[in-house]
Amino acid sequence: MKTLVVYLMAMPDTPALAHAAVEAGADMIELGFPFSDPLADGPVVRRAGERSLAAGMRTSRCLDVLAETRALVDVPLIPMTYASIFDAYGWDRLEADARAAGATSFIVPDLPADMHTGLRRVQLAAPTSTDERLRLAAETSDGWLYLVTVTGTTGARSALAPTLAPLAARARSTTKLPLHAGFGISTPAQAREAADLTDGVVVGSSAVEAAEQGVTELARFVGSLRAALDA
Repeated sequence: MKTLVVYLMAMPDTPALAHAAVEAGADMIELGFPFSDPLADGPVVRRAGERSLAAGMRTSRCLDVLAETRALVDVPLIPMTYASIFDAYGWDRLEADARAAGATSFIVPDLPADMHTGLRRVQLAAPTSTDERLRLAAETSDGWLYLVTVTGTTGARSALAPTLAPLAARARSTTKLPLHAGFGISTPAQAREAADLTDGVVVGSSAVEAAEQGVTELARFVGSLRAALDA
């Protein structure tokens, strides 16, 4: 079965949204901790981060949301945020507090694999990654390797990037870790196409847009992704 990872921005209603997503078929939840200068985020996730910050979602409150989500779901929960958040809060302290709140791992998109190696995290590999960097990411990644399908930010695309197939092939020759593709996967059809090349997909911007419409719409959207992956 292909893995479905759904990204949600930390907000007061995120625990209920995450529960609905899991009930509809999500296998993992990425929980965004907002940052004021999110270099990897496209317009949808960036705006969600701005709303989150405006709602008072600082790191300590995001940790509360993480704990509240953990109380409702029994799937991997992976905070996704930027290195500056760790710098401000304290690397060891944030890792310890997040794991105590229920974090399974972490994603830090602006942190190279050879920096802060003590933080076990899911590493990212992009189409521009050299074979050497790809091997390093695979060797140090926590549980699975995140394949970034495009060179750019998150966000919906009209079609699956052609760069995914060669990246997935290079990754397959490098590691036995599961490969999950993300960035630019926004529809059930794109999710199915990406899953044909990998072990699963990560859906962010479209999930965030659905979540903004409430629990019912998010559950419908996640269910459509699950059906496509299972077809």
